[in-house]
Amino acid sequence: MASNKLIFFLVLFTISIASSASTTSITTANKLSSFNVVKFGAKADGKTDSTGAFSKAWAAACNSLSPPRLYVPRGTYLIKRLELRGPCKSTSRTTVQIDGTLVAPSDYRQLGNSGNLLLFIKISGLSVIGGTIDARGAAYWGCTRNCPPGARSITFNNVRNLVVSGLMLINSQVSHMVISGCTNAVVSGVKIRAPDQSPNTDGIHIQTSTGVTIKDSAIRTGDDCISIGPGTKKLFIQGISCGPGHGISIGSLARDVKEEGVEDVTVKNVSFSGSDNGLRIKSWARPSNGYVRGVTYHDITMNNVKNPIIIDQRYCPEGRGCPNQSSGIKISQVTYRNIRGTSATPVAVNFQCSATNPCIGIRLQNVKLGYSNSGAKSSCVHAHGTSSGVVAPASCF
Repeated sequence: MASNKLIFFLVLFTISIASSASTTSITTANKLSSFNVVKFGAKADGKTDSTGAFSKAWAAACNSLSPPRLYVPRGTYLIKRLELRGPCKSTSRTTVQIDGTLVAPSDYRQLGNSGNLLLFIKISGLSVIGGTIDARGAAYWGCTRNCPPGARSITFNNVRNLVVSGLMLINSQVSHMVISGCTNAVVSGVKIRAPDQSPNTDGIHIQTSTGVTIKDSAIRTGDDCISIGPGTKKLFIQGISCGPGHGISIGSLARDVKEEGVEDVTVKNVSFSGSDNGLRIKSWARPSNGYVRGVTYHDITMNNVKNPIIIDQRYCPEGRGCPNQSSGIKISQVTYRNIRGTSATPVAVNFQCSATNPCIGIRLQNVKLGYSNSGAKSSCVHAHGTSSGVVAPASCF
């Protein structure tokens, strides 16, 4: 009996030792999987170039077999063009956690023709969480001669299963965030800020990507809050506040004769305030095999928006070098439902479609937009559709 008790206690002791060793092993693995940029030489003084340190930290994280985390602690870090490239060795998600602020050089020419400040490319399973990127774009906006093309603050190129959460983007030289060639991406809790007169500072641009969700974010820029380019499919936008800016725009399209289409887009629970446009689809007046179809806008609020609802197939900013042809973009099956608020101009609903490819299947359902004391108007050119419920201004179909 005593020997049995002894064996029992020995077994318990062995299990306890094994469990303790396993816990220690897991803890060690977790420590090894965290890569702090400061330990690789980054300086949180906002003056020392930390690009090399960030690159080394990324290389170590990306080569880790355990779930890696690149960590940027509190402080301000100066970076120039930084490319974080995959694929990474771990089969788990790679996390970039930013508790600090990344700043671009005060001299925009130090970025040259790079086109990006921070570029993530060819990664499967990526999370970018928190932090601020200040691109110091004001000096670039003032450039008038021999100007470089400008750098996007953060670009995701060919990334699968992407999560971006809690990021603040300030004063990008050009577009703040670009999602290109990506599959399955969720962007949430993002704040984007640039002056209303800053040129080409789109908040988020999506192109050639499938399965992107953008939600619960606030965007104030000098260009589109969200711009949707060719090849965008299964896009879901919800809970966005936009303004100032140029609204949520599909396009501009018809830049090229051969161009991928845009389809299956949903925009819901969005508020626009003081923006140049609300819900916009725009294309150049030139031949193209592109298209826009299967778009639904619903539960939208407009507050003093210049063009609350607009389709413009004669897009030509500033009226210079206009192609003056007929847009080949085929626009169909676009629904506007539960849209309400105020227009800053008399024409609140404006459909200017292509003569050779008229807009078809446009649906207005419970749209109520007002203008001053005189009431708003609708304008239709080559546009065909239906209206139902209370529609004001009255449909021009």
